[in-house]
Amino acid sequence: MKSYLWAASVLALLSVCASPAALAVNGEPYIHDPSTVVLDHGKYYVFGTGSGGLISDDGGWTWHSGAVRTGGGVAPDVVKIGDRFYVSYAVGGGGMSGGHASNVMTMWTKTLDPKSPDFGYHDASVVARSNGVEDADAIDPSFLYVNGRLWLSYGTYFGFIRVVELDPKNGKRLPGSKPVDVAIDMEATDLIYRDGWYYLLGTHGTCCDGANSTYNIRVGRSRKPTGPYIDNMGILLLRGGGKLVVGASGRHIGPGHFGRMILGDDVEKFSCHYEADLDRSGRSVLDIRPLLWKDGWPVGGDNFQAGTYEIQSERSGGALELDVDFVRMQNARGGMFRRGPLGPVTPIPNQELSQVLPSWPTENIGLQLRDYMVRPSQKWTITPVADVGGYPGSPYFKITIADTGRALAATADNEVVTVPAFTGGPEQLWRIDQLTDGTYRILPKSMDNTTDPMVLTAIGASTPTLAKFDPKSDKSRWSFRTP
Repeated sequence: MKSYLWAASVLALLSVCASPAALAVNGEPYIHDPSTVVLDHGKYYVFGTGSGGLISDDGGWTWHSGAVRTGGGVAPDVVKIGDRFYVSYAVGGGGMSGGHASNVMTMWTKTLDPKSPDFGYHDASVVARSNGVEDADAIDPSFLYVNGRLWLSYGTYFGFIRVVELDPKNGKRLPGSKPVDVAIDMEATDLIYRDGWYYLLGTHGTCCDGANSTYNIRVGRSRKPTGPYIDNMGILLLRGGGKLVVGASGRHIGPGHFGRMILGDDVEKFSCHYEADLDRSGRSVLDIRPLLWKDGWPVGGDNFQAGTYEIQSERSGGALELDVDFVRMQNARGGMFRRGPLGPVTPIPNQELSQVLPSWPTENIGLQLRDYMVRPSQKWTITPVADVGGYPGSPYFKITIADTGRALAATADNEVVTVPAFTGGPEQLWRIDQLTDGTYRILPKSMDNTTDPMVLTAIGASTPTLAKFDPKSDKSRWSFRTP
C-alpha cells in the first residue's frame, strides 16, 4: 500500500518489455502488496494488504482466497526459519490517515494453514517505527534470512529505505541493532542474497492508479547487507540509482513487490503484483515469473507461452524429432550441381505433413536428435492443459507433433517416446521451467516408477532420454525456437 499521495505527484517513465508476457496466474489471484510466496505442507501461501491472502492447492498455478493473517495493516512479508513462519507487516504510514507515523510488526506461527491445530500468531512485536517527522516511513517490510542472520528492509518514497537486523530465534529487533539508510526514491523493497552479493530490489514509479500506474522493479547490490548498494552504472541507491529488473509487459501494468522463490536445479522464480491486469478489469493481481541471472544481475523472465516450436538441445544443437526414416524434400536440388540459366527465383515450399505421414508407424515412435531441417517430424505444438493443476506460475502442457495428436510421453523405464494420441495421463503432462541462464528444463508431471524428478536429457549428441538434472552440464538444457 504505497505512499500514493506523494507518488501520485511524481512523473515517472516506465520501461516496457518488448516481448508479451503470458497470462498471470489462474483462478482469482486478486491481491495488492503481496508477500513472498511460501510453501507449507504442499500448499502455497501469499499475504497482502488487509488481513487475508491467497492459497494455491495445485502447485502454484490456480489461486483462491483463504489465507489468514491477524493484525491487519499493510504490505506484509513472510519467511520460514526452523519450525516457525515469521510474518511482518506495517500499521499506519504510507501517507494515508496516519501520515508517515508507522510501526513495523513481526509475529510467528508454526503453520499457515488456518485449519490446523498448530495455527495461530504469537508475540506481535514492534521492530521498527517512524514518527511521521523524520525522513523515513516504517512500512513495506521484507525479510532476508541468510548465513544464520535475519535482516529486514523497510521504507517508502517518503525518505530513506532502511535495513535493520532481527533475532532469528524470535523475530524481534536484535538488541543494539540500529536502522541503516541504504536507498532513496523507491518502496516495496526486498533483500536477496546470491554468490556473495546482497541485492536490494525496490519498486520505482507510481502506484495505486490502476492502468495509469508506473510501477517497475529495480535493483542495486552490495557485499554487505547494510550497503552501500550500487547499480550496474555505478550509481548509489542512496542517490536514486537502480537497474531495471522488470517493467510493464503486454497487458500487465505496474509490477511491484518482488519476492524470490528458489525452487532448486537452477530454477528461480519471483512473485509480484501488477497494479492492473487489463484482461481482468484492470484489477491488481498476483503473478509468478522466471527469475534469470545475467552478468551477476537479476533479470525478469517470461512464463512459457503456447505455440509451435523446434526443441533444440543445448548439448549438441540437435533438434528433437521423431525417429522415422528421412524423407527427402521434393524439387529442392540446387547449389553447385545446378549451373546455367535457372529461370525465375521461386520459394521452395516446406515439406508437408501429408508427404511424410503415410510412412510413419502408427504405434509408439521413439525420438532422436538431428540437425534442424524444417521437417514435420521436428515441429512440436505445445498447449496448456486445463484442470490438471500446475506449478509456480504455469499450467502443465501437452507436447504434440504439429497438426497431429501424436504426443510426447515418459515411459516406465525413464525413456521418452511419442504415443499415437494424447490421453491426459501424468506421463504426458509436461512442466517447462526457464532456468536462470534463460534455457529450459522439461520434465513430466509424474512417473510411475520414481518419485525423483527426471528431466528430458541428451545423453549423447543424438539420443534423448530422462535423467536427473545436472546443473553443471548442458545435457538437460533446451531452447525453443520458432520454426
